[in-house]
Amino acid sequence: MPHESPVPPPSGSPGGAQLTQGLKGRQITMISIGGVIGAGLFVGSSTAVATAGPAVILAFLAAAALVVLVMQMLGEMAVANPDTGSFSTYADRALGRWAGFSIGWLYWWFYVLVIPIEAIAAGEVLGGMTGVPSWLPTFAVIAVLAGTNLLAVRNYGEFEYWFALLKVIAIVGFLVLGLLAVFGVLPGSGTSGVSNLWSNGGFAPKGGIAVLAALLTAMFSFQGSEIVTIAAAESEDPKKNIKKAVKAVVWRLGLFYLGSIFLVVSLVPWNAEGLAAGSYQAVLERMNVPGARQIMDVVVVIAVCSCLNSAIYTASRMAFSLARRKDAPAAFAVVSRGGVPRNAVAASTVVGIVAVLANYLMPQVFTYLLASSGAIALMMYLVIAVTQYATRRRRQEPAEVRMWLFPYLTVATIVFIAGVLVLMAILPGHRLELWLSFGLAAVLVTLGLRLQRKYGSGTGTGHSAGTQSPARSDGTEPPDAGARGPAARRESAPQR
Repeated sequence: MPHESPVPPPSGSPGGAQLTQGLKGRQITMISIGGVIGAGLFVGSSTAVATAGPAVILAFLAAAALVVLVMQMLGEMAVANPDTGSFSTYADRALGRWAGFSIGWLYWWFYVLVIPIEAIAAGEVLGGMTGVPSWLPTFAVIAVLAGTNLLAVRNYGEFEYWFALLKVIAIVGFLVLGLLAVFGVLPGSGTSGVSNLWSNGGFAPKGGIAVLAALLTAMFSFQGSEIVTIAAAESEDPKKNIKKAVKAVVWRLGLFYLGSIFLVVSLVPWNAEGLAAGSYQAVLERMNVPGARQIMDVVVVIAVCSCLNSAIYTASRMAFSLARRKDAPAAFAVVSRGGVPRNAVAASTVVGIVAVLANYLMPQVFTYLLASSGAIALMMYLVIAVTQYATRRRRQEPAEVRMWLFPYLTVATIVFIAGVLVLMAILPGHRLELWLSFGLAAVLVTLGLRLQRKYGSGTGTGHSAGTQSPARSDGTEPPDAGARGPAARRESAPQR
């Protein structure tokens, strides 16, 4: 299939533009690698280290194990049925329209709020480097990345390819320097060995509760692994790319996160003053690396631009999928001749820009907006696990990718996530996030149940690939779409 060539439109939809299979295998590989590498690793991990001390390694290990299990479950469903809506579509089919509707909109909201978070971070760093007001680079970064996303999916893929490659180079360089320092063979290094793991109050100086608190920070640092299942639906070989990504998630998390955190707590005392500026920067300064701050400024800008690029893409594709299932405005399902859902890209970006304005004009409002997305990642993991359990129980044929030790590990994952949500309710610093997220989820579930009662399971198509039969460019449905009731929709979905 030619690069960027759309799948021929279905009967009854002459000339209808649609999502293309425009992402190359190398781009999907880098998207899957870079999806979990954000500023949270380079800078934010210092908060977790300060919370739990060297025992933060256990928190990151537990969080990584959870992500590996969730990705294996998601991979089982995504390989069987690649779809731009990913877990939202699978929840729609396995649990009901209300589930796909609510988790889809929650996920869209989460990534719409990632846009201002990353743009503001980029603006502050670039503003400090150039001496211009931070709001100028903030809006400039949004404009550039939104513009590239509006043109073609290959632009998103190419930007993310280079962003991810640069992040990987930075991490590999850090790991090499860190290992040399640990073994005392790095010239000019002011530190060596791993004695910091136990010499400043012990391995867990603040006790087990602090490790649990650090677990929350660690878990949110891993958000982004699932993006590859959304992006792969717009690649030439979705199943192959998803399988590769799922298999690689273990070594990615182990090498990049666990390896990095181990070196940080080995080379820098967990209570060192310089750690607040960022874990990577603190280690590089301890190793007397010249220009450590400037190096990390560049790395952080690359990391946040990568996350912003992915946020615009991911939010727009989820909005597109919701519209295809008639759970969002029909305009979001309209795509350009190049296969880009431009209305969905534009709408998601505009909401992100409004949030940026709120940060500058009404900081208190912005704080509550961010808090409302605080538990959405955990909700997403929970929905994936429950959906996989329900789907696997009904599946007749063997899956190409299978969740290990089903149903035991799936149930254990569900129980673990529920326990983390309870932990958020107990720890004072996370209660606001939990209750605002639950409140938003309750509103969306109520709306989803009302839609399901009023219109049945849904009138959209049950998609089996990322290049779903689309709305026409004028926003209308193909002639047969209106006749597709719940029964037809269930028949169009793959048999489980």
